[in-house]
Amino acid sequence: MVYKAKDYSGLVGMKGFSETLLTNHFILYQGYVTNTNKLLDSLAAMLKEGKTATTEYSEVKRRLGFEFDGMRLHEYYFGNLGSEEPLEKTSRFSRSLAEQFGSYDIWEKDFRATAAIRGIGWCILYQDNLTGKLINMWINEHETGHPAGCDPVLVLDVFEHAFMIDYGLKRAEYLEAFLKNINWTAVEARLR
Repeated sequence: MVYKAKDYSGLVGMKGFSETLLTNHFILYQGYVTNTNKLLDSLAAMLKEGKTATTEYSEVKRRLGFEFDGMRLHEYYFGNLGSEEPLEKTSRFSRSLAEQFGSYDIWEKDFRATAAIRGIGWCILYQDNLTGKLINMWINEHETGHPAGCDPVLVLDVFEHAFMIDYGLKRAEYLEAFLKNINWTAVEARLR
């Protein structure tokens, strides 16, 4: 199977995100897709050639996690953007936030605080598959720190490439634009 980059060009024109920023971000994402495919091809060739006990195989296997998760996390990120419709207070997702955090506002306060953590990475609202619990978490790198048995529900890219062209170092302003453009229907569809 070959992974193909998804077309997110429909996000161009979204308020708070310039065409330049989005186009550059799409190119970065396409690189993750390309590199994921290259690494999978390399691993298949090494397996076929009996080179699995080599340092090269080990390094390609390690690198695959970075490229694959970079691809997939960007798909979640772009996939939960593109709507200016507010979250319906009666939606299942809104009710889940209220039940687990006390209110949407309390959840958002925690999400914003998580997104403001100093460093580069991802702010991700996960759902624990065993308990249904929703948890805002900080992930430093694409491939490390994801909680086992949890699915991403809402994904925010907090690497500089996601905002510096438009916002410089003003991450809070980027977060504001992100929150105004969440596609809550897509987010709710990820909820179990």
